[in-house]
Amino acid sequence: MDGDEQDETRDAFHELVNMTPAELDKWLDTDESRDAGHHQDGGESVGHASGRRIVGILRKKKGDLTDDDYEHMRKVVGYVRRHLAQRPSGDVRDTRWRHSLMNWGHDPLERHG
Repeated sequence: MDGDEQDETRDAFHELVNMTPAELDKWLDTDESRDAGHHQDGGESVGHASGRRIVGILRKKKGDLTDDDYEHMRKVVGYVRRHLAQRPSGDVRDTRWRHSLMNWGHDPLERHG
C-alpha cells in the first residue's frame, strides 16, 4: 500500500470510527458488546476482537502504524459502510445492529468523529 492509499485508508477509518479509545474500551466491557455479532466456535465475536484491535490502532501514532494495521483499517471501513446500508427502521438504540457497529468503533447515534 503506497502513501496515498494509506492516507485514504486512514482518513476513511477516522471518518467512520467515531468512538474514542476510552469509549470503545468501556463499551467492549459490556455484556451487550460481548453478545453482539458473529461468534466463532462459541468464543469471542469477530466484531468484539476487531474492537480491541481498533483501540490499539487509535492509540498509535501515524508513523507507528503497520501494514497489518492498515489492512484492518480497510476491513473496518468496509464493514461499517456495509452495515450502515442495512440500517433497520425505527429506534435503533438497543438493537444488535447498533451494538455490532459499536464493536467496530462506530456509534450510529453519535455525531462526533
